[in-house]
Amino acid sequence: MLKKHAQFFESLFIISDVIVVSVAWTLSYFLKFYSVPALVSKIPSFLNYLEFLFPLWITWGLVSRWAHLYHPRRIEHFSKEFSDIIKVVTSTTILLIAIVYLFKRVEISQWSFFYFWFLDILGLLSTRFLIRRMLRILRRRGYNKRSALIAGTGDIGRKILEKVEGYQELGIHAIGFLTHDTQEVGKRIKGIPILGVYEDTEKIVLEKRPDIFFVGLPINEYDCLEGLLRVLRVHIADIKVIPGAYKFMSLRGGVDELDDLPIVSLQSSPLYGWNSVFKRIFDLFFGSLGLVIVSPFLLVISLLVKGTSKGPILYRQERVGMDGHPFQILKFRTMKVNAEEEIGPVWAKEDDPRRTRVGTFLRRMSLDEFPQLFNVLMGQMSLVGPRPERPNFVEEFRSRIPQYLLRHKIKAGMTGWAQVNGWRGNTSLEKRIEHDLYYIQNWSIGFDLRILSMTFWRGFFNRSAY
Repeated sequence: MLKKHAQFFESLFIISDVIVVSVAWTLSYFLKFYSVPALVSKIPSFLNYLEFLFPLWITWGLVSRWAHLYHPRRIEHFSKEFSDIIKVVTSTTILLIAIVYLFKRVEISQWSFFYFWFLDILGLLSTRFLIRRMLRILRRRGYNKRSALIAGTGDIGRKILEKVEGYQELGIHAIGFLTHDTQEVGKRIKGIPILGVYEDTEKIVLEKRPDIFFVGLPINEYDCLEGLLRVLRVHIADIKVIPGAYKFMSLRGGVDELDDLPIVSLQSSPLYGWNSVFKRIFDLFFGSLGLVIVSPFLLVISLLVKGTSKGPILYRQERVGMDGHPFQILKFRTMKVNAEEEIGPVWAKEDDPRRTRVGTFLRRMSLDEFPQLFNVLMGQMSLVGPRPERPNFVEEFRSRIPQYLLRHKIKAGMTGWAQVNGWRGNTSLEKRIEHDLYYIQNWSIGFDLRILSMTFWRGFFNRSAY
């Protein structure tokens, strides 16, 4: 039953996607050659674009299958699908450009590819959002519902129930629990009955006919897991196992594969594979754009720094980056030369006597950070990420603050989630770490864009910036 439902919805999404892809490609032709016809001297035949639909469909199908775009997403949020669609459309567009320029049998305008990329993303997101919105409305009204049994009455089982009840649009309804303790049978957890013990699984499954079975056993009950699964595989098509070690997961922990061996990752960096590629493209594009925009300011600030105090224009300082690798961060010099010779490395403070007159203004407005755009373009930093610390501070904080080193699982940034929320400079270190880890856990290109936009109106001037 579940398999038929999954195949139906997979077919529905495939058909709608093919239509959207075809319409986006067709519109890209007319946008390029007929939106402003006076600017185009020669308009190619529309048949050339129609003939290119076939390789477009093939490429789209292969990339979307490789990216698992059509796997069931009942228990996923739309943000994950949003990210997957952008990756698939971008990969497809890049491959199409490569096909055109390698074989050179068809002349396709570069702007047509850009229009297609934009229209395809917009169309796919819109249609999928509308379809899933419709499904959620139907599920909230009782249609397309799936019943679920939960094995395990501990923290994991209760967490499963909490998530199922919290997201009614998923269309999953818990009908009961199974337990290891016979004394719990007959009791209720938030109104859901405990129907029996694990030994009663086959009888209860045949009686209740659940669509989904969640296995949420604590680690001390894993001796029951093999027998439980042996029964379930005969009667249930959809089995979800939540590992007992899930509570120790952090920083995008998940399930990986080593050949045919599934491996549970308790924590990992989000920037591997395509994520690292898209993050780097993002940094190169917006970093280059930012450098062009601020180049006049760089010249003016350089003249001010050089003309008002002795010493170099730029200040280099060792910081700790991704995976603990040190690098030299670039800043406009805001303090007197050899400012730390007597007192050593310390946090900057309000009315710091080591600052120059121009340096006070630059630090207050965060203008001293502009040279770090070169660090970004060299790949040492990212536009968005946790702010890098000096090695001596890292050594101090790693022994004092749990999980501090996890912030090094991603590239350091010019701005970050902590900074735009006011946690910068001499503020609560614990709060900064909390925000940094939240950023890593929830990283996406969209999140980066949000932080950059917040930086322009919230991040430049800050009371804590000394």
